[in-house]
Amino acid sequence: MTSPSTGRHRKPDDANVVPTASSGSRPPSKLTGSATSRLGDAVFRRLSIGSGMLVSLVIALIAAFLIISAAPSLMDNQANFFTYSGDWEVGGGVLKFGIPKLLYATLVVSLIALAIAMPIALGISVFLTEYAPKRLVSPVTYLIDLLAAVPSIVYGLWGILVLGPAMVPVNNWLVTNLNWLPFFRTPKDNVTNMSTGGTLLTAGIVLAVMILPIITAVTREVFIQTPVAHREAALALGATKWEVVRTAVLPFGFSGYISGSMLGLGRALGETMALYLIISNTGPIDFNLMESGETFATKIANNAAEFDSPAKTGAFISAGLALFVLTFLVNAAARAIVGRRQA
Repeated sequence: MTSPSTGRHRKPDDANVVPTASSGSRPPSKLTGSATSRLGDAVFRRLSIGSGMLVSLVIALIAAFLIISAAPSLMDNQANFFTYSGDWEVGGGVLKFGIPKLLYATLVVSLIALAIAMPIALGISVFLTEYAPKRLVSPVTYLIDLLAAVPSIVYGLWGILVLGPAMVPVNNWLVTNLNWLPFFRTPKDNVTNMSTGGTLLTAGIVLAVMILPIITAVTREVFIQTPVAHREAALALGATKWEVVRTAVLPFGFSGYISGSMLGLGRALGETMALYLIISNTGPIDFNLMESGETFATKIANNAAEFDSPAKTGAFISAGLALFVLTFLVNAAARAIVGRRQA
């Protein structure tokens, strides 16, 4: 470098020299963690992988147990397992059984529960995250979460002793005024359900109350995570409070809302004791909500005392296998819906 005053060449100062790779003075990287942190990351990664593999292994073992136990009875079944809707015959060396009625009752009560619980859970979640005063959020959230701690048998007792009798005049009104619909007609097989309130409609309402805290909790937590920038951008464009919810909060939390609903549906599909107390008689497949019916879970519970032979036990375990497959398909469909929405 040439000095402007003397014109002589001088060496650059050491402070102005940028160290290079060849100088051996490379500064330490800030991204490089300590040996302890690297060990912690490795342990956490292996524990996470191991936990995932363990869950997958447990599910595979359950599926293997159900298949191995049900396969002999399914092979000896003299009726079509998927289309036979008559009475089950699993004694005396003769096997005739099928799942259409069980599948119908399980889906009907679960869909009724979802149809009631999903809108209510969505409304509660929006209210708690957007409109409710802060002093009101914690008590309401606590009360809703408290519903999840109530045992299912208590729900069943409430359903048959309190809700059922209260539904009798409602059922009579529906049958009298809306009997032109296939959903509200006089029962063909189980007329006593009209006097006790033990109908598919009552069972669906009880299930709706049971799955409501699950859907609400998941949906509320997702709505809270909506980025503040999304809200502020909508407000900056002149959006009202409802338009902010509709354009920012709901699209962001849709996947969580569906996921929470599927968790609730899984609870509804496998519910046993509550439905066992409300509906426990086989009903027809006629889409009449005033009838009774047996779900997969209540069918197994009703006959658990009769598991006295491998063939009979396998017949009822086959119902459990069908419920296992149904739950798997429902979860897979939910994942597909969420993935398509995110894409």
